[in-house]
Amino acid sequence: MARISVYIIAYNEADKIEAALASVSWADEIVVADSNSTDHTVEIARRYTDRILQVPFEGFGKLRNDVLHQLNGDWIFSLDADERCTSAAAIEIRAITERPDAADAYLVPRRNFFFGRWITHSGWFPDYRQPQLFRRGKLRYTEDAVHETYVLDGTLAKSSEPIAQVPFRDLAQVVHKMQRYSTLGVERLGERRTPPSMWSAFAHGAGAFLRPYRVAPRIPGGRGGFGNAVPELRGNLYRYAKHAERMQGLTREPPLPPSLKR
Repeated sequence: MARISVYIIAYNEADKIEAALASVSWADEIVVADSNSTDHTVEIARRYTDRILQVPFEGFGKLRNDVLHQLNGDWIFSLDADERCTSAAAIEIRAITERPDAADAYLVPRRNFFFGRWITHSGWFPDYRQPQLFRRGKLRYTEDAVHETYVLDGTLAKSSEPIAQVPFRDLAQVVHKMQRYSTLGVERLGERRTPPSMWSAFAHGAGAFLRPYRVAPRIPGGRGGFGNAVPELRGNLYRYAKHAERMQGLTREPPLPPSLKR
């Protein structure tokens, strides 16, 4: 039988990680890659596994690659702290790893719970991210600070059973993540030599907000869909605005005019 390793990256995820760990108790190996959490994340993780690695955060891509070298399974299943593997998905994962004709990596659908309901519109379902199930040695990540992509040496397919994602406990967490990710995303814009512009910031923010509404002229997903669209607007606007701020030197100490009366 093929051995399956599950890894979870975490930083101050005490309010989420226990549900994630409990949902993968069926795995042959569980590894938690913690980046020096200051809450009870590690204490909670120890209830489920002895394999807790302390990995300094130098970007999500590098962190994930560092963890891959520490895993022992024939197959690897990547689960974030805000995700939960359903029993149906676990059965399907086991079945895939035993198939002689299985692909080398699988995109796993996710169903998100946000603002009091499961979201089925707004681009949040099936909401694939990079492959979450793959053969060991067949996949590595690009070392971007955020929204890392991947390089696959083999074939790619999709599984059918969704896992669950509970990305935010409340709107305060939405704002916190938007701030963090927009700041990390500035590095990628700089690498792409994206021209800095506040007009570009407004355009990308508006585009992110309107994207779900191109499918249907209504509020997809009701209040949950709208609650997701607003942070998408702000996150994209802030990312491009922060890029313009950095490239145009807008944070430097301003020269004082002779008088501030005007």
